[in-house]
Amino acid sequence: MRGKEIRLERIMDRNTGRTIIVPLDHGVTLGPIPGLVDVGRTIDLVAEGGANAVIGHVGLALHGHRGHGRDVGLIMHLSASTSIGPDPNDKVLVNTVTNALKMGADGVSVHINVGADSEARMLEDLGRVAVACMEWGMPLLAMMYPRGRKVVDEHDLESVKLSARVAAELGADIVKTVYTGDADSFREVTQGCPVPVVVAGGSKTDERAILDLVEGAMEGGAAGISIGRNAFQHPAPDRLIRAAALIIHEGRSAEEAMEILRT
Repeated sequence: MRGKEIRLERIMDRNTGRTIIVPLDHGVTLGPIPGLVDVGRTIDLVAEGGANAVIGHVGLALHGHRGHGRDVGLIMHLSASTSIGPDPNDKVLVNTVTNALKMGADGVSVHINVGADSEARMLEDLGRVAVACMEWGMPLLAMMYPRGRKVVDEHDLESVKLSARVAAELGADIVKTVYTGDADSFREVTQGCPVPVVVAGGSKTDERAILDLVEGAMEGGAAGISIGRNAFQHPAPDRLIRAAALIIHEGRSAEEAMEILRT
């Protein structure tokens, strides 16, 4: 497992054990939305701000590798669906662990919608990818979202606790899931999950709301954040990431972090 240990240090800060991940996989789901038209420039900005890793499909490695600037870890996303498909919650595997290794990835990720009609197949995919990751020493991040006909509120504490625990039980090294709304409830999620949990940034919102979410998540035991549109669609992605890093890696408050965005 030494390969996993070494690669994990490329996507998590080796001093704090925490991470800032910027998912840039939206091109498959939503197309060339603002912030992802020139993906190389976006990677430059979030890397300069202090992001530890980015997530993307094989196209990110093919078309977004810069060959200059600050380095940043690469997590290759293995599952996909589009927003106009018959069931956007049905994620299918579109890449492999071995190909991600060949492409230079430091980790891989899969997306599972717990409660979706296709949950059984997605869990099977997660298990098979986890076994391959153990074989090849590749870190695995599992994106776990409670979504489906039985899920009334995807931020429901019991549903989030279940989703996070499922990922750990099936072999994930890092879990990404939604925030439950406050530090006390989210602490139940992190205490019930034996691997690091990072919080999804969620829908586009204002600066203070996202930094308050980061602060609350860290108080609740999170190992970091995975923030997409709130970062790459921000007018200054580097400054937004730098503000989040102040909270995550230095233990500062959201109010202190806001000063970076006010200057």
